[in-house]
Amino acid sequence: MTLTLLLVSFASLFWGLALLARRGWSLSTRVLTGLMLGIGFGAILNVLPEHVFEQRLEFLAWTRLIGDGYVSLLKLIVMPLILVSMIAAVIRLDAVTTLGRLGGVVIATLLGTTFLAALLGAVVANVFGLTVQGLVAGEAELARIDVLADRQLVVQDLSLPLLLLSFIPSNIFADLTGARPTSVIAVAVFGILLGIAGLYMRGERADIGRKLSDGVDVVQHWIMALVQLVIGLTPYGVLALMIQVSVNADAAAVSNLFNFIIASYSAIGLMFLVHALVLVLIGRGPKRFFVAAWPALSFAFASRSSMATIPLNVEIQSERMGHSSAIANLSATFGASIGQNGCAGIYPAMLAVMVAPTLGIDPMAVNFLMPLLLVTTLSSLGIAGVGGGATFAALVVLPAMGLPITVVALLISIEPLIDMARTALNVSGAMIAGAVTHRLTAAKAG
Repeated sequence: MTLTLLLVSFASLFWGLALLARRGWSLSTRVLTGLMLGIGFGAILNVLPEHVFEQRLEFLAWTRLIGDGYVSLLKLIVMPLILVSMIAAVIRLDAVTTLGRLGGVVIATLLGTTFLAALLGAVVANVFGLTVQGLVAGEAELARIDVLADRQLVVQDLSLPLLLLSFIPSNIFADLTGARPTSVIAVAVFGILLGIAGLYMRGERADIGRKLSDGVDVVQHWIMALVQLVIGLTPYGVLALMIQVSVNADAAAVSNLFNFIIASYSAIGLMFLVHALVLVLIGRGPKRFFVAAWPALSFAFASRSSMATIPLNVEIQSERMGHSSAIANLSATFGASIGQNGCAGIYPAMLAVMVAPTLGIDPMAVNFLMPLLLVTTLSSLGIAGVGGGATFAALVVLPAMGLPITVVALLISIEPLIDMARTALNVSGAMIAGAVTHRLTAAKAG
């Protein structure tokens, strides 16, 4: 009876969101509504008595079907969207040099904001007096340490040349399946190369070039229709995902690590203010920007996946922010693997500042802080794009600074809670890169 009641309640929430859609409510408002409903409903399930625990687990299997199913649909369209959109974006350019200029501004902005994010993370951790002392290693944390030891073997020999080499596809069919951590960038590179080939073809044979452009345009509109179809399901996916997050929240862990959570969210909030300042400096209204970006940011928060947010990111930049297809695709794609402000900027810098005093190091000393900021920024060139990006970023930064990695395992119990906000900041950083590139290249063109 309890399971039936839970499923009926869940279906009622779905029906309510559908009703809002029929009444013409905007996607942003419906996503926010789904987010709040999911948090509230999940919180209620979290405090249910133990005798309904089994029914709750059964019910969560159904919410997982909706939430994880929606994330899978978005991941399904990521590779086709990147490939086709990159080809179309490059073919529409006047010259290859334009592509290089756009990509250069995007990457420079991503790395620049990551440098600032690392600085904020280090300063906030120091202000809050965060330290590894007092952190307790339970069974889950001890198991995590063993896993991290294996993961460290994966990244310890990863040099910058090898990382850049991994961006070049050797088997595009394998990369289209997401077989490698850098498959997203590799597919983007392949799409760019095909687009460049199309530019040369257009220059040599105008008639064939026109046919190629028309064909790519048709396929792109087809893919974008699929993207919009899936994006229309966002409020329902966010609802289901937030129920899972709220139900699984560990109150004891949150209480024990409350100071670290507050410090992390403070640093993330300050970095959002930095993003707003960047928008002001380039003449964009922050309020209008973030209202348009809300569906992507809220989905990133609920799903904890920058890659799965790429379709939303591209669609919002193209349709709501007025960015060109080339800029939208470059910033969304590169931003999912390069210069992630939250996972590859704030997080590893905070951990380094927490660990440094145990080795007698002053984390605010210039001879420690500047190398930390540079290492953190450079390590964001691809490490953050893999699964568990923040963990991999920390596994690169901490050993590079001569620091132990144990602290990464000690925070496992609250990792999902912080990772939600970090992922939203990552996506915001990608959109900021798009906005800066749009402004600078438009000004240059003018």
